[in-house]
Amino acid sequence: MPSKHEPGSLGQDQTHEETGVELPRQYRVLLHNDDYTPMEFVVDILMNIFFKDEIAAMRIMLNVHNEGHGLCGVYTFEVAESKIARVHELADQAEYPLRASMEED
Repeated sequence: MPSKHEPGSLGQDQTHEETGVELPRQYRVLLHNDDYTPMEFVVDILMNIFFKDEIAAMRIMLNVHNEGHGLCGVYTFEVAESKIARVHELADQAEYPLRASMEED
């Protein structure tokens, strides 16, 4: 039995170009600094929406605070859109002006 896969099969040695499968576009989700949202709230958002551990959440929160924005993750459009909507929903409920955005990766 030959070790190679037959042409047209989805063997492990085929690339995405060979199978004709195009990967979805990826989008970077960013949190933006403001003068009112507490750092603890930002860390909570990062841990609960973006599933970051406490150390990663603190690092990203400090980037938001010091650099004006921080990268939360890279996702497909629909996932990025959903996470941004959830950030805005929780921030609005807590009456904080925290905002998130996405840009193509």
